[in-house]
Amino acid sequence: MLMHQGIGLDQFNAMPRSKAVHALFECCCCVTWAKKVADGRPFETHDDLLAKADVELLAFSQSDLDRVFESCVHCEVSENSVDNLGRVTRRRISRMLGPEGGYPEY
Repeated sequence: MLMHQGIGLDQFNAMPRSKAVHALFECCCCVTWAKKVADGRPFETHDDLLAKADVELLAFSQSDLDRVFESCVHCEVSENSVDNLGRVTRRRISRMLGPEGGYPEY
């Protein structure tokens, strides 16, 4: 379960770097990846953030992949591949951000 759920893109963009890295770490379990993605802020759209996340995942070596799968993704997939990690990470980022237009204020 993610600590950061439905925070919205604007709030994510406005977070201090350390908090943004923490939120992203929950999505992929790799500090280096989280730092690189956080440093790409601000993102204009959810798709821009997801694209940056994908680009940084493609830089993973097989040992990087294995470490990530061992630490937090092991229960969600059957094969340690970039494609599987991308699907899991995208799903987690989407949960972290919430809907594209954000949640209504009450």
